Amino acid sequence: MVSNGAAHDEKIGPVAYGWLSVATALTTLALKAVAAWITGSVSLMSDAFESIVNVVAAVLAVVALRVAQRPADDKFPHGYEKVEYFSSGFEGALIVVAAGGIVFEAIPRLVAPEPIQSIDTGLVFTAAATALNVAVAQVLFRAARKHRSIALEADAHHLMSDVWTSVGVFAAILAVRLTGWHLLDPFAALLVAANIVRIGVSLVGRSMRGLLDAGFDGEEAEKVRASLDALAAKHAIEFHALRTRQAGSRRFIAVHVLVPGTWTVQHGHDLCEEVEHELRDLAPRTTVFTHLEPIEDPRSFDDQHLDR
Repeated sequence: MVSNGAAHDEKIGPVAYGWLSVATALTTLALKAVAAWITGSVSLMSDAFESIVNVVAAVLAVVALRVAQRPADDKFPHGYEKVEYFSSGFEGALIVVAAGGIVFEAIPRLVAPEPIQSIDTGLVFTAAATALNVAVAQVLFRAARKHRSIALEADAHHLMSDVWTSVGVFAAILAVRLTGWHLLDPFAALLVAANIVRIGVSLVGRSMRGLLDAGFDGEEAEKVRASLDALAAKHAIEFHALRTRQAGSRRFIAVHVLVPGTWTVQHGHDLCEEVEHELRDLAPRTTVFTHLEPIEDPRSFDDQHLDR
């Protein structure tokens, strides 16, 4: 027996938030590029280089979000939501590539530091880009939770990594202004590279978990178990072979329902409908599979494994 959660009707869809991320990435790229051009700072240049990656990643996220919204069909009967993992994984890989470019530019400046020009103007542009990223990242985090979108969440994390990058660069450039130690500029760039590698590796790892059909964890898994335990106590029945997985914004839950063999088909069907309704209510866009079995039959306990 299979049931599908109703489509989540939102006034603003995930794709619209994706375009907001694209616009933000383009704007911050322009601001940071001007700051780097005016000052000649390698750390500001590295910050701008990361924003180029932001633009590419944001565009890829929009494409992934559009594909993920396609309805299930004969070719992909479980839907297209998993495409979001490709987007977030590629975004993580792009972040690591950006870090390599930053290191490539920073190392020569460690050997031969160069003075920074028009520091105050560069700091103003950097501060404006940082404030914009903070504001939009918070919007994307809320949208990611509402739509359960890993692509939007990856975009939000990417913008926040850009924020911390900019904060570090801002502090380094300010320190150069106060101390005259130009070596701080390339050193800050290398710290930026190390931080964004950490973010990139985390995104790739999470995407791989999604593609490998990782089950629910933490609070979500506890909610499912608590709901099944309550139903088992209410109807004096049992459950086993519980499996969960997430495919982008869609959740899948499969469980075997063990009832007395004397129950009628209608009685068993009504119970499965109640189980599916309870589990669907735990989260939007949840598909539930139930399998009814007689509790007295030993064979009912021989099929709990994946290859039953």
